[in-house]
Amino acid sequence: MRRFMDAFGTPGIGVALVRAGGPALARGYGVRQLGRPEKVDADTLFAIASNSKAFVAAGIAMLVEADKLGWDEPVIRYLTDFATSDPVVTQSMTVRDLLCHRSGLPLGAGDLMQFPLSNHTRADLYHGLRYLPFERGFRSGYAYDNILYVVAGVLIERVSGMTFEDYTTKRLLEPLGMRTAVASRELVRTANLAARHARLGPPTPGVGPLSVVNPDESAAASPAGGIHASVTDISLWLQTQLAKGVTPSGHRLWSEKDADAMWTPQVVTAATEGPTADNPVRGVLQGYGLGWFLSDYRGHRILFHSGGLSGQVTQTALLPEQGIGIAVFTNVEDGLSAPLRNAILDLAVAAPPFDWVAAAERGRARNEAELRKEAGGGDFAVPPGGLSLALGAYPGRYRDPWYGDIVVAEKGGRLSIDFTRTPIFKSRLEPFGPDTFRTRFAKGAGEDAVVAFVIESGKAVRLKLRALSPLADFSYDFQHLAPVRVG
Repeated sequence: MRRFMDAFGTPGIGVALVRAGGPALARGYGVRQLGRPEKVDADTLFAIASNSKAFVAAGIAMLVEADKLGWDEPVIRYLTDFATSDPVVTQSMTVRDLLCHRSGLPLGAGDLMQFPLSNHTRADLYHGLRYLPFERGFRSGYAYDNILYVVAGVLIERVSGMTFEDYTTKRLLEPLGMRTAVASRELVRTANLAARHARLGPPTPGVGPLSVVNPDESAAASPAGGIHASVTDISLWLQTQLAKGVTPSGHRLWSEKDADAMWTPQVVTAATEGPTADNPVRGVLQGYGLGWFLSDYRGHRILFHSGGLSGQVTQTALLPEQGIGIAVFTNVEDGLSAPLRNAILDLAVAAPPFDWVAAAERGRARNEAELRKEAGGGDFAVPPGGLSLALGAYPGRYRDPWYGDIVVAEKGGRLSIDFTRTPIFKSRLEPFGPDTFRTRFAKGAGEDAVVAFVIESGKAVRLKLRALSPLADFSYDFQHLAPVRVG
């Protein structure tokens, strides 16, 4: 732990390790916030982000066993107002399809309704699905999304008659004995909470010194990644998973049959040549089940997931046949959580020695070099070309059917932009090529955007957007917007 933390300058980490026939280990290391003395301990809460998805799948499984849902029944049977942009997919999508990222939606579709913090409600996200275009055929491949897990949360609400947060608390967290865990950041009531840290530049997010950053996810998206838990809490979850639905206190929450259903691959997510010098555990084949990735780890079956939010990254993993479960929670965005998870798993299975710290440092150096190369001499290079219209021709209100309105204004000979549903996304606009501008969002506000005005018959009629950095997180899906001028 010291080697990893020293190499990455990591403020704090929580670790849980479960092994068959022995007590669970749950420990904290370091501090909750950079520059402050409060320690991370076994009860410090972390945002587990997309590790929440396995909880959603388990919650659905319990409704299946209560005969209130069927894995392979159409969603529209239970949500009569359910709709996608393709009527055939709307009729065909099943409960199972919501949980395995094979819908045909593009990577991160609709995430700008969720991240950074917006004023979109869960109902807005659910309604917005009908406007998101598909990128490939239904069930023809894998692309990770969050919005269908939000739909799964709505499904839980409609069928159970409880809010997603209440259902998760009363049907999962409380029976599991996860006494400090909560289903949404808004429910956190303890000061023993890990702060969040990220590298904000210069010259670009992903490099530079660590800074404290504020949580920026929407509570509306909690089914996709809102649970907060300590490593003490999560050890109970890992034990229950390994026992295929039986809690450490002996209470069965879901059946072995549905445990197997959640652990069965539904779509291939990756196919590789296998291990490399820097990653001796890379699997030849990887799939996604229901809330879990599945692959092999040094000859053993592994189920795993990661979770990333601004300023925190977490990992969970199971080796079911060995009775091993692990969680690594970090309060920083750096890419050490997966190598650290692997280092601990290697100890648990008595694998040949491998220097995961050195491998992680090499990976970080490669990523930072790529970021600095893209950023050039301290910032992203401005492409050639300029404006084809007078500056006053660009301002207006531009509307996207799933996101909402984006307002471009002029004042004092300069343009500004306001993503009206995302309060932190307000910025001046700087020229960035032919009829194109870039944003300068506040430090820590997320990824900047490139905003191109499409000109037809001498008028700016719509916007075409993308993230400024080619390495921006997929949740900044500006490219999926299609705002048309409405005023």
